[in-house]
Amino acid sequence: MKNKLPLRNSIRAQLAAVFVLLLLGVVAALVFINTVFLQRYYISNKKKQIISSYNSINVMAEAAGAASDSFRESTDRLTDDSRLLVVIVDPGMNIIYSTERESSKIAERLLWRMISGDPVQEPGNDEGSEKEKGFRHEKIEVLGSNESYKISISTDPAMRNDYIELWGYMSSGDLIFIRTPLESIRESAKLTTKFMLYIGLLIAVVGTVGMWFVTNKITEPILQLTRLSDRMAHLDFDAKYEGDVSNEIGELGRHMNEMSSQLERAISELKSANAELQQDIERKEKIEAMRSEFISNVSHELKTPIALVSGYAEGLRDGIASDEESRKEYLDVIIDESEKMGKLVSNLLELNHIEFGNDPAKMERFDVVMLISGIIGSTEILAKQYGADIRFDHKEPVYVWSDEVKTETVFSNYLTNAIHYSGGEKRIEITIADEDENVRIEVYNTGEPIPEEAVERIWDKFYKVDKARTREVGGTGVGLSIVKAVMETLNKPCGVINYEDGVGFWFELERADK
Repeated sequence: MKNKLPLRNSIRAQLAAVFVLLLLGVVAALVFINTVFLQRYYISNKKKQIISSYNSINVMAEAAGAASDSFRESTDRLTDDSRLLVVIVDPGMNIIYSTERESSKIAERLLWRMISGDPVQEPGNDEGSEKEKGFRHEKIEVLGSNESYKISISTDPAMRNDYIELWGYMSSGDLIFIRTPLESIRESAKLTTKFMLYIGLLIAVVGTVGMWFVTNKITEPILQLTRLSDRMAHLDFDAKYEGDVSNEIGELGRHMNEMSSQLERAISELKSANAELQQDIERKEKIEAMRSEFISNVSHELKTPIALVSGYAEGLRDGIASDEESRKEYLDVIIDESEKMGKLVSNLLELNHIEFGNDPAKMERFDVVMLISGIIGSTEILAKQYGADIRFDHKEPVYVWSDEVKTETVFSNYLTNAIHYSGGEKRIEITIADEDENVRIEVYNTGEPIPEEAVERIWDKFYKVDKARTREVGGTGVGLSIVKAVMETLNKPCGVINYEDGVGFWFELERADK
């Protein structure tokens, strides 16, 4: 399993970081907009309010007259709602309407505005009356004007307050002055900005904590898929996605489960195919080795009899055997060697059929005692020739399940070898014993035990413990290989036991009477 990713590289931390950065960016943008544009927006809104009030007052004055009671009531309601200071004077500077107690000062200010136009303080200009000096020291920023009025921002140096003011003429020819305070908009903007900053930071902290839990919920299925893919990368297909979400992540998890199952099947099939291919390669290599060994062994085994046949045939042709007895001896050698070569070829063909499955077993029930007795009778002449005493005292029938022909091949090879290789007393004993559900048939002969290093190899083709003795008795070195192949076909065991005074070869068959 790979090490866990550092926290900074996890998708949970990255999502939380992106959210926090976006949140802080929004707060910063709000603070910036509030600082730069809030005051302008406030002034623009006040400007529209004053112009709207001017138009409303002008309409009401045209309808009812500036001196009428209805005009005063309507204008009072308007100014109360809008918090406006309004002063209206006639051309003779008589006050017609005012919301200010000290309306005479406002009237003087209005008259001064009308006379002087846009009074702006000029440094070093101290001429004029005290009132004129006070008016001159007002700071005025003109916001807009037309043929009827002007709108400006003025700062009262005595009160240190900012106002938006409109002065001009009404349709009736009367003069009008409208003013509304800005109420320290700059201070308000600072307080608003500070408040928004605090609130924004609080939201950022709360949002970060909340986002951490939210991202944990969102990323847990992704982390589960990451762990699943890591286990799949290490060919652990028992890992399955167990999430129950119904979004795209859940769909991906289900697809990964399907992919895991398909990969497991594909790899299993691939391994099976690879195993079969490996077996085919090993089988081919084995067959090639067997072929090479077969050619080498057959060439070696046939070399001597072919040489003898050729030599004795040439002797006959050249007249070396001049008398009848010599010619008979030469012919006997040729016939004997030819029979050995024929026997070798026959045994090799039989072994080839068995090893390559061309001669399957045909299971049947038969009396093995009768089979053994028959083979002993057919080898009686050979036993007398070698002076061997064969003892088989079992008389009662013993029924087995096996291939009778193949069983005869096995026993015949054992008995023939016992006759050929018996020594000392030249006694051969054949026994049948119970082995659980099987019967064990053993062929024992007196003589020299098989060397321990050769016990495992005697079943190999063309292997001979005593090559001179084998040649003398006419052995091919294939008989025990045939026995081994036959017993493997019957799926039954066989083997050899060394005794102090001889050797016992055995094989087992399935008992049929139990």
